[in-house]
Amino acid sequence: MTGRKRRRAPPAEPAYRPGQLLDWTDSSHWDHSGPRPCRYCGFPTQLRDSHRAPAHKTCAEDALAIQAAEAQAAYRLKGTT
Repeated sequence: MTGRKRRRAPPAEPAYRPGQLLDWTDSSHWDHSGPRPCRYCGFPTQLRDSHRAPAHKTCAEDALAIQAAEAQAAYRLKGTT
């Protein structure tokens, strides 16, 4: 028997589920001064993003997903021209 080990397949990428992309467990994302309108949906929230702008966590995740899709599309388009 040789001393070689069998290679394993890389782990499968977990499917994205809303609410799991950003970690806002730090208390700096909570504003005690009161709710303000979310920058994405307009509904009141006491959560703040990393720039201290009012934003729901799921709204921020949706915006990031849209930005990533747009960047991917632009990259693919640039590669074909």
